[in-house]
Amino acid sequence: MSYIQGYDPQTLREIVDVAQCRERLADLGDQRSLQALLERVWLLKVLDKLDDALVVSEQSVRVARMGGTRKDLLRARVLHATVLQMRGSYDAAVQELTTCAEEADGQKWAALGAFAYQHRGKVLYDAGDYVNARADFKRSLFLRQEAGAPEDQLESTLLAIEAAERRRTGAAVAS
Repeated sequence: MSYIQGYDPQTLREIVDVAQCRERLADLGDQRSLQALLERVWLLKVLDKLDDALVVSEQSVRVARMGGTRKDLLRARVLHATVLQMRGSYDAAVQELTTCAEEADGQKWAALGAFAYQHRGKVLYDAGDYVNARADFKRSLFLRQEAGAPEDQLESTLLAIEAAERRRTGAAVAS
């Protein structure tokens, strides 16, 4: 089940059904599997419970490091970086996402690379660096196409490219 109903065209944040997200978070309870931890991080993040999201994201990285695969660890680190982004720690988020994107590229993991580039683009977008955000979104689109991503992922990336282009053009006109 997807809790995402769309994306805000200005902020690029997920538009979610808050009641469904709260219900799912309650259903997960204190489950400690990596999958449950990652889902809890995302739910806490979209519900704007950022302190809790940070704690659980750090736990998910530790669990992935101890018992998961390298791909699991990358997913956990990307999600952790998105929490840092929401807390306004853009430099730390960019650094973490850059490392994740480089590792995914090196391993030729297109889907994970796309995930990392998409989120690094969102951090750059939030930081006002629309040129580099657009470049990351375009890289994500290419990788998602290469990986055969579902249509909704391609659409969200196209929305992000358009938003960065609008902001970049608007910023250039305003200067």
